[in-house]
Amino acid sequence: MVKQVPAEKIISSLPPNSAPRASIFARAGLLAYVLLIVYASLYPFTGWQDIGLPLRTYLFARMPHYWTGFDVVMNIIGYIPLGILTAYALYPRIRRNPALFIALLFGVLVSGAMEATQTLLPNRVASNLDFLTNSLGALIGAVIGSRTDHLVIERSRLRHLRHRWFLPQASRGLIVFALWPLAQIYPQSYLFGNGQILPILSDWLSTWIKMPIDLSGWLHNGIVLTVKQYWLTEAIVTACGMASALLMLSCMLRQRASRSFLLPGFLAVALVVKTLATALLFTPENAFTWLTPGAQGGILLGLAMLGGSVFLSSAMQRRLAVLLLLLALCVVNSVPANPYFVATLETWVQGKFLNFNGAAQFLALLWPFSALWFLLHSTHRVK
Repeated sequence: MVKQVPAEKIISSLPPNSAPRASIFARAGLLAYVLLIVYASLYPFTGWQDIGLPLRTYLFARMPHYWTGFDVVMNIIGYIPLGILTAYALYPRIRRNPALFIALLFGVLVSGAMEATQTLLPNRVASNLDFLTNSLGALIGAVIGSRTDHLVIERSRLRHLRHRWFLPQASRGLIVFALWPLAQIYPQSYLFGNGQILPILSDWLSTWIKMPIDLSGWLHNGIVLTVKQYWLTEAIVTACGMASALLMLSCMLRQRASRSFLLPGFLAVALVVKTLATALLFTPENAFTWLTPGAQGGILLGLAMLGGSVFLSSAMQRRLAVLLLLLALCVVNSVPANPYFVATLETWVQGKFLNFNGAAQFLALLWPFSALWFLLHSTHRVK
């Protein structure tokens, strides 16, 4: 019978150059997830006012009379990744019980800060029940993270595949790219048309200066597109958005990585996420409403563009990804809203998915800018 040796003893017996190292992937993931929590908790960021109550009042109030099991479960689940990522981000400097305690404390502080800030928002309700369920989720995540950090960060199959398939500079880029399928959840005018930020800026400016502002309207100056022009616009946005994201992935891959498997595989994941999200947010019968003629043409055009550029050097792929991403941003922010999409959006009732939709919108808006940050930052460049 073979006696199993604990992972800690194996790690400690390795030579100095194989000592456990901190995970940039985990730390970048923690930062991204905290930003998601902040956006989801404070969405839609309007109507700020001080009602004269201390921010800690919600802690000592009565438990809310109206709550559902769905709310409780979602609050717990939403903070489990925060606890896990915090414990992973502390590895290897802080481990086991100290990591558990710090991860729990961080989750409690984040939840408490979000609930206190919601006191200033009239369309949000600060709740001690939310605070307790979020803290419970952080505790569960802290336990999982502090007990699995060495297995996931040092010994997991995913770590092996990461070093086998991806370049050393890819850690932060993998975090950004992993969010790309999730950025397709929020309903958008065009498939892969992330980064439509002008309507949000228009709303903020209108609220700030107390007069209607339409930045998109100023750009297209009342131009009305024909059906064929809408079709062409969607094809361009879809093709550029898809090709830029997959080129970003390609420029992070090692030469021996199977691009013919990974690139179509991740595209399929993004389309599956889009389909499931559409079915959930609207109705199952509308699961494929995003697959318009323009989107179909854009996917085919994007695949053709991708097929002609995957054999370029990593540096050329990175430059082409930046160019296509900027083109998609310019088009999606300058053309008029698709009337078919506007009509579809009127049937969407956000309801109890308000927090989830806020996080999804945050991803849809900021993903292209995060991708540009990765592609243009000198630390991440591959010559």
